[in-house]
This record gives sequence, C-alpha cells and structure tokens, in this order.
Amino acid sequence: MNSDYQNFIPSKAIPFVQFLIDKHSFDLKIVNQRQTKHGDFRKLPNGRFQITVNNNLNKYQFLLTLVHEIAHHVTHQKFGRVQPHGKEWKTVFQHLMLPFLRPEIYPMEMLPHLANYFKNPKASTDADVNLSLVLRGNEAETGLNFIFEIPFGNLFVFKNTIYKRGNKRRTRFECLNMSNNKAYLFNQNVEVKQYHS
Repeated sequence: MNSDYQNFIPSKAIPFVQFLIDKHSFDLKIVNQRQTKHGDFRKLPNGRFQITVNNNLNKYQFLLTLVHEIAHHVTHQKFGRVQPHGKEWKTVFQHLMLPFLRPEIYPMEMLPHLANYFKNPKASTDADVNLSLVLRGNEAETGLNFIFEIPFGNLFVFKNTIYKRGNKRRTRFECLNMSNNKAYLFNQNVEVKQYHS
C-alpha cells in the first residue's frame, strides 16, 4: 500500500486513515479529476477492492471523499449488497468519520457544517450547499465563478451552453438556456464561466 495519499490529507488525519487502510485492506488509487464524481469503490476482477479518489480535491474534500468510499467498502463487507447510500452506509460513514471531526483535522469554521451534514449524509457533499462551499474555502476554481457571483441577467457558460442568470428561488437559481429557451434550476454552488462575447 503506497503512502502517496499522505500528501493529500491533513497530517493529523494520517494515523486514523492508515488504521482504516490496514484494517479493511483495499487498494487506493489517486486519479485525475472526473467531472461526475470525486471518488469510487469497486471490486476488481482479481477479487481485491479498489478505492479511487480524484487528485484535484483539497485535503479536506479528499479526506471526506476517501472516508465516504471506505464506508462503501465496510458496508459491503458487513451487509453485502444494500442500497449504495442507504441507512447501513449512512451509519457506517457517520461512525468512520467521528475520529476526524476535530479542530486539529478540520478547521473550526467547517465543523458545524460537517456536523449538520452527518445528521443525514447524502450521496454527494455537493448536495449540501453550505458544506460544499466551506470545503472549497468559498473559492471557485480558477477562471470560474459560483453562480451566485454572476449578476442577475448576465450570461454564463455551463457545459458549453450559454445561460442567462435569473431569480433565486429559495435555494436555487432559475436560469434560461439561451439555445432552447427553457428554464433550468442551478444549485448556488455550481461553478460556471462568465460569458464574454
């Protein structure tokens, strides 16, 4: 088991992660960014288990994603085939994450958001807007903006399509797709590119 992962997580988390790796026996691969997921867990044809985590995540996102995937592995070992993000996984994920929810590992400003998320963890941390923003340090990737930073009525590009930012509806923004004239709802933590004609 290589120790490359140690550069990707907060240093105080290393002993806990090493314990989980030793105890649950899986191969960890750090891979290039994938648009649709931060990590995954699978059984390989040779019978071993593999967890992959994207290399573009910051250390807080990386640790959370890694433990999320280890929770899938442990759930699989304990319960066999169950709902991927069902009650068994939620319980295991909450339990595995407890030693990490400390100010030496996660900054104080993240802890309340993590505690709130772990009351009922979802398949993706991106579903929890406040947690997603605080995990990213409230900064979008270089060259991108969060949708809430785009002024009302301005155009932006998302997945090669131009949209016009509309009103905020409770938690999401209604935006007009300029090519098909349909309205779409965007979570406020979606990263988009400002449109310059």
